[in-house]
Amino acid sequence: MSLTLRRMKYGTALAGAFCRSQILHSSSSPSSWAKVVSEAEKIVGYPTSFMSLRCLLSDELSNIALQVRKLVGTKHPLISTARGFVYDSKNNLQLRGLVVLLMSKAAGPSKTADPPLEGDLVSGIYSSQRNLAEITELIHTAFLVHRGIVNIMELTSSHGSLKDMQFGNKMAVLSGDFLLANASIGLAQLQNTKVVELVSSAIGDLVQGVYYENSRTDEEKVTDDILMINWEEQTFLSHGALLAKSCQGAMQLAKHDCEVQEMAFQYGKHMSLAHKLHSDLQPFVEGTSCDTMPFSLNSAPVILHQEASGRDTWIKQFKQAKVNGNQADYAKLHRIIKAGKGVSSSLDLCHYHGNQALEALRCFPTSEARSTLENIVYAVTKF
Repeated sequence: MSLTLRRMKYGTALAGAFCRSQILHSSSSPSSWAKVVSEAEKIVGYPTSFMSLRCLLSDELSNIALQVRKLVGTKHPLISTARGFVYDSKNNLQLRGLVVLLMSKAAGPSKTADPPLEGDLVSGIYSSQRNLAEITELIHTAFLVHRGIVNIMELTSSHGSLKDMQFGNKMAVLSGDFLLANASIGLAQLQNTKVVELVSSAIGDLVQGVYYENSRTDEEKVTDDILMINWEEQTFLSHGALLAKSCQGAMQLAKHDCEVQEMAFQYGKHMSLAHKLHSDLQPFVEGTSCDTMPFSLNSAPVILHQEASGRDTWIKQFKQAKVNGNQADYAKLHRIIKAGKGVSSSLDLCHYHGNQALEALRCFPTSEARSTLENIVYAVTKF
């Protein structure tokens, strides 16, 4: 059974009329991501761009920063990663911590906790939940830094000095490990074994997901028979598990029942998948120069194109799009994929996950925080 038929079997009504009445409703969609983030920060009473400020201003990391400055002017990817902390053109800066804070405020204090949870509420959020949001961002940032490590064996002279690259790798390992160590300390200070277990398992999921991504970077492997269900499972590990389990952890910290925790988890999971699909679709839906934008051969539109056209047809198309029988002609592949059903199927799947995220919010009372969580979904599903 195809992916489209599987989706229709258990979500026709939700992915059909609900999709068009909510996600594609222009009056509900925010005009820009920046506006959504700005409104969200006002609601949670916390400038999330400085969420990890206590850690980033520590003496230890200051010393690391001084060393990293030596890389300025080199081509090591750690420099571009550092720039991304200041300005992120992909609009996902501090997304995870912000969602955790919004989820905490949307749920509010538990009315059924016995005994009631003690602790100060600031803007409707417990301090432990704010700490969890910081921990979530620290873990995400640590993995971004670790991803800046380059394979020395694959470098050429065009990549820059070998000495610079080796030094950059050392700094990436040291910086990432430092952030993870701080996250671990903060996690222990929450003094909640369930949350420690949740977030620790999310770190394991991240490692597994990144390992899967790295194992598929070889262009020769794109002709493998990849199923979309596998893409979703692996994307959840590398992009969704941390957010989903952190949202669930925030509910646990406020002593909400299992049903509320599950709905928070589902929102984080489906919103993350919608966000990744939105990112994968950009080279195929943007109005200007989309045929020149780089795209991954393991992205959702490519996999869905392969699933719709059949593996044999995809292998033939891929081989025909090679230049001199060696390097892939991405412009030609772009035209082939855009002419197939992969892009439209990806759009439908993005809307499906967005609607599932919206459905998970129905258990929360109407509030500004819930509306902002909905607006985040609208932002990552509007094209």
